[in-house]
Amino acid sequence: MCGIVGAVAERNIVPILIEGLRRLEYRGYDSAGLAVIGSGKLVRVRTVGKVKKLEEALAAAPASGATGIAHTRWATHGAPSERNAHPHLSQAGIAIVHNGIIENHEALRADLERRGYRFESETDTEVIAHRIHYHLQGEHDLLAAVRATVAELQGAYALAVISEQESDRLLVARAGCPVVIGLGVEENFVASDVAALLPVTRRFMFLEEGDLAELRRTSVRITDRNGHTVERAVRESELSADAAEKGPYRHFMLKEIHEQPRAIADTLAERVANGRLLEAAFGPAAAEIFKRTACVHIVACGTSYHAASVVRYFIEQICRIPCAVDIASEYRYRNPLVPRDTLFVTISQSGETADTLAALRLARESGYLSTLAICNVPESSLVRESDLVMLTRAGPEIGVASTKAFTTQLTALAMLTIALARHHGADAEREHGLVSRLIELPGMIEKVLTLDPLIHRLAERFADKHHTLFLGRGALYPIAMEGALKLKEISYIHAESYPAGELKHGPLALVDADMPVIAVAPNNDLLEKLKSNLMEVRARGGELIVFADPESGLQPSDGVTVIEMPKHVTYFQAPAVYTVPLQLLAYHVAILKGTDVDQPRNLAKSVTVE
Repeated sequence: MCGIVGAVAERNIVPILIEGLRRLEYRGYDSAGLAVIGSGKLVRVRTVGKVKKLEEALAAAPASGATGIAHTRWATHGAPSERNAHPHLSQAGIAIVHNGIIENHEALRADLERRGYRFESETDTEVIAHRIHYHLQGEHDLLAAVRATVAELQGAYALAVISEQESDRLLVARAGCPVVIGLGVEENFVASDVAALLPVTRRFMFLEEGDLAELRRTSVRITDRNGHTVERAVRESELSADAAEKGPYRHFMLKEIHEQPRAIADTLAERVANGRLLEAAFGPAAAEIFKRTACVHIVACGTSYHAASVVRYFIEQICRIPCAVDIASEYRYRNPLVPRDTLFVTISQSGETADTLAALRLARESGYLSTLAICNVPESSLVRESDLVMLTRAGPEIGVASTKAFTTQLTALAMLTIALARHHGADAEREHGLVSRLIELPGMIEKVLTLDPLIHRLAERFADKHHTLFLGRGALYPIAMEGALKLKEISYIHAESYPAGELKHGPLALVDADMPVIAVAPNNDLLEKLKSNLMEVRARGGELIVFADPESGLQPSDGVTVIEMPKHVTYFQAPAVYTVPLQLLAYHVAILKGTDVDQPRNLAKSVTVE
């Protein structure tokens, strides 16, 4: 969840570190800090709050240096405070920043305290700094001391280490948390995300599990977990330096909602042609794997789990093969049975979600036919560790509440459904029809976005509300789940979602005039049953807000608001189309509530610890 930036150069790198941290703000954090070495002396500055606070502290007490590290922290061990903020120091001018969690930090701390080390923070990170100093006494080399330290660590970490005794070196280690090295001209950089370094380089190397790297101005040396020198491929990033700017929009979330038609079109581009899905888009072995697939098992977290829950309906109804869906953090601990020839699918915007990655690594040892990643980040761990890949091409998503990543996941999963259907009973005509429906999606979502002014006015009804209920049926039930999640994430209104048929089994007891009930009502086989459920709400005095097909037969009346959606939205299109108004509603309610839309409290964009 935290962000790391570091550099070793000839120029003053403080502006580079600050800009890198600013570009990582989307991850969510509660404190920030940096440490730089200039004229042989290490200087550290830390603040609680946003990067802007750190900038203000540096303006009051300027610091400069050619080697340094910086960090944004999301509290795990120890409350948000200056003393718990990174970087952490040890003797001999050692400074360290760290992403992840060290599970055996208490035992290591106790050993260090017996040896006379004093701790200034409650963090697991300070333990690492002191262990490096401890091993330095015996190894007399910083690289060897870092290697000895990481050998003792249990858990997940990305580390960046500097020492004022060796001011021309920056050391980096990775296990379970992403690390990228940026290559410059007589200067080199490190970060936890490519986006942090785009202003200074487009050439990157990605550390693999267990790697330890030594960066100097003119060289990068990488060793694997066994201490052997290794080469990692240099890749040119296609992301632009301004990809993370808001442009004319008030917030990143609003910008990303409006980017969805283009993001979906980009996700489809070069993957569908002449009414056919280009199966090789999943990888060269995809056709043979899909042909053998007899079951599908999908694992994801949060919004990605909702996308998985939608596609379960598609796969089982269109392909007629079983599909199981698990929350990643639960899958790892329930010892699941694996039917023969089961395709294991993971979904993640970042590709670094800790529970999803751990699930993939467990699955690779559990007898699955193959693994497939649906992901938005081509350089991510999830992509690199999966057999097959479908990249969603949403572009950078900065708002913590996922929008375009979700609808592009739905698009990619719809393509997966078509790919599987090709080998499980769908003929060319059926495939052509499904592909045509996907190609229509961007235009349909453009139409939905024209409802923005109407939804803006509708949001005013929520200004004094504290609870909301979302209803859907079939493949639209996960969309109700997603709508409830969006509202609670950014407006802090308590929201729940239910299959509409479950109302009489408990939730109906909550319904009154002070609890709006929001429903999604496409014109499908379940519409008449949904309408009956909605009348149950109205009979109890509940206020209904229904996003409905124009031919649904639902009419506005006292206590019932009907927002007409585009006509002729098919079963295959409805989840993506009906998601968008719920995103807009959550956004406008949050604005009225005065919350931090892009960085809601207590949440982070990339959840890289369990």
